[in-house]
Amino acid sequence: MLELRNLSVTLDNGKEPVEVLRDISLSLKENKIYVMTGPNGGGKSSIAKAIMGIYPASKGQILLDGQDITALEIHERARLGIGYAFQQPPRFKGIQVRDFLTLAGGPDARVNPCNLLIDVGLCAQDYLEREMDASFSGGELKRVEIASILARRLKVAVFDEPEAGIDLWSFQKLTETFRDLHQRQETTLVIISHQERILRLADEVILVSGGRIADITSHEKILGDIRRIDSDCLCRQGCNREGRADAECHR
Repeated sequence: MLELRNLSVTLDNGKEPVEVLRDISLSLKENKIYVMTGPNGGGKSSIAKAIMGIYPASKGQILLDGQDITALEIHERARLGIGYAFQQPPRFKGIQVRDFLTLAGGPDARVNPCNLLIDVGLCAQDYLEREMDASFSGGELKRVEIASILARRLKVAVFDEPEAGIDLWSFQKLTETFRDLHQRQETTLVIISHQERILRLADEVILVSGGRIADITSHEKILGDIRRIDSDCLCRQGCNREGRADAECHR
């Protein structure tokens, strides 16, 4: 349904070009949950931004339902049914939450802002009439932005670390919302996360490292590998055994 073919992305950091993605090939099927994980700086957010069109492709192609969308702008991809929730959402001074969510749903959508806010762990009475200004915390903005993505019937919904800045209760509600969305709609979810609860939702886990796809595997395998690496760490063994942290770590 969504395919990346030999995709590379090179960005100009003001000094010299930097290749952030190298030869990414990936096929995402309809109505599946994919979780991208891996080390910080490995390229996860770059893949997400390339899908949305925020980062232009320097090589390769992106196809949606067989249509080449590589050269399309962000708004054109949005009209085709791709949505993106930023890791650090923007603020929209002068617009109330109710209006923001209604606009997000589009002219033909039947949006219930109250239910959307409940889905992301916010009390509708406290937020519907509030402006999305500097009074909002980062976590509050994050949840409202996720609600705006849920307001649309998307083909592909990309969430960049949706748990960031969210309290434990709201995080539990969010994982339930992802599961319900998967069951109700034919939306492909791409979630960037390190959290075990979100990893367990995945039909497939995409491990990204060094600007490449390192592996595509199951959540059972990736969680097992994490626990094995953690238990094998020599510095942790040294701490557990002697209360010291002076053993060399060979992860």
